[in-house]
Amino acid sequence: MKTLAILLALSSVIVSDAVAQDDVTDLDADPNARDRSSRRDSLEGEVIREIERGYYLKSNIGSTFYLGNYSSTLSAGTLLGFAVGSDFLDNEKNSAAWEVQFTQGVHNGERWEDQIVLGRSPSQNIQGDTRTFLLAANAEYSIYPSRRIGIGIRGGAGIMLSPLLIESNAFATEVEANWGTTTTVHRNPHPIAFAGPTFEYYTKLSHFSMGADVDVSYALGFDLGMSASGYLKYTF
Repeated sequence: MKTLAILLALSSVIVSDAVAQDDVTDLDADPNARDRSSRRDSLEGEVIREIERGYYLKSNIGSTFYLGNYSSTLSAGTLLGFAVGSDFLDNEKNSAAWEVQFTQGVHNGERWEDQIVLGRSPSQNIQGDTRTFLLAANAEYSIYPSRRIGIGIRGGAGIMLSPLLIESNAFATEVEANWGTTTTVHRNPHPIAFAGPTFEYYTKLSHFSMGADVDVSYALGFDLGMSASGYLKYTF
């Protein structure tokens, strides 16, 4: 009888263990378990991108100086810019983007009273301290020697204004009367074209990159110029 009781006890333990194992196996059929497995498989198949490209906002700060008519009249000035754009080509080794930018330049200038210099054309005269405002569009093409570094070239065109900073009648009666001529540099818009290299570094802070733009420009009716600026960019 003792032997029979022991056998019955052992059989009950074995059966309960088998049932417990069946219960664990049944968890695979649980909808929540299937959802977790599906999400895991989805994540394993997803491509994790460290470099973001697409629509972006960009802010520049740097300097502009002139090389021709105003090389001695206007000092190198401060450049501040803001741009929106988007990458329309996105490959591992190259990319291309379009961009629309608004840029302001601020320059200290030679006093207008001192600009009547023997041998210089009055058309080269300017009001003195001067601001410029540029609205332009450009395209950029870059290659990537490494994953986080881009080197490219960009070019574009737009319209530049250099408005009067004093009242227009006073400028005519005081400044231009002293020069003995009228000028159009502050009255007309100036079509401008520019081109130059660009550099970009994609940081490990997601969506943020930084870099530098260097442009050589020519504004019709104004001057040949050059600008260099650093920028911070956020890509959505």
